[in-house]
Amino acid sequence: MWALKAWVGTFYPAGTPSREFLSLYSRRLNTVEGNTTFYATPSAETVTRWRSETPEGFRFCLKFPRTISHDKRLRDAAAETAEFVARLEQLGDRCGPAFLQLPPTFGARGLPALTDYLDSLPRPGSGLRFAVEVRHLDYFGGPAEAALDEALGERGVARVLYDVRGLRAAEPADEETRTAQERKPDVPVRFTRTADFAFVRYISYPAVDENGPWLEEWAGYVSGWLQAAEDVYFFLHNKNDYYSPWLARDFHARVGRRLPLPALPAWDQTPEEPRQASLF
Repeated sequence: MWALKAWVGTFYPAGTPSREFLSLYSRRLNTVEGNTTFYATPSAETVTRWRSETPEGFRFCLKFPRTISHDKRLRDAAAETAEFVARLEQLGDRCGPAFLQLPPTFGARGLPALTDYLDSLPRPGSGLRFAVEVRHLDYFGGPAEAALDEALGERGVARVLYDVRGLRAAEPADEETRTAQERKPDVPVRFTRTADFAFVRYISYPAVDENGPWLEEWAGYVSGWLQAAEDVYFFLHNKNDYYSPWLARDFHARVGRRLPLPALPAWDQTPEEPRQASLF
């Protein structure tokens, strides 16, 4: 996201109006996970504005609409898919990989529907890239996982590498943490690559400075991928996303200690973080 009003005065300068959020975000960080498209496909006018407000090199990674993934479960969704793909194409060089988040009930029996759907999308070489996030435990062990990885690899589609270890390690000491733990799927982490780019979603321990062990592990993987000249899209989430920009800056520094990276622009203030008891 980029429209968190609580960032005004910290990540955004004090007094920043909401109409400037995207422009400022895109000059502080270089990609965003577009969750709003899960709920509705944006208009052509909105996408034109997004493109015009962001600098060269910025990437939107938009989530497929839930109408496709959850309501229709990838079947009979040609019209909705065509509309969404048209918006991706409209972004042009601002378009990063779009990701298809499947519902937790989408198990191994749905794999034929997934492969059929992926085959309906523009292929590698079209300028568009795609990633798939699975949440059913069928895909975390055994033949279904192998079949999924093979199917994605054959099509040049990335498997979303979803890591919820940080959140799961936290004591559910407050309402936001409890809610996040209830809503986020409890699945094992994977480091499997099925495409020539990586797409990672890291769900953090609520206290920013408790994430070091997991982020250090990821920094090792990411630095290796970057050294191999592969693109990496790495998104860090916090229980309410207030601290997510600082998690991003922390992770950027960890990778930067392994290989040279362009510096992230500075922003105003680091927010004070409430301390929580450590599990380590």
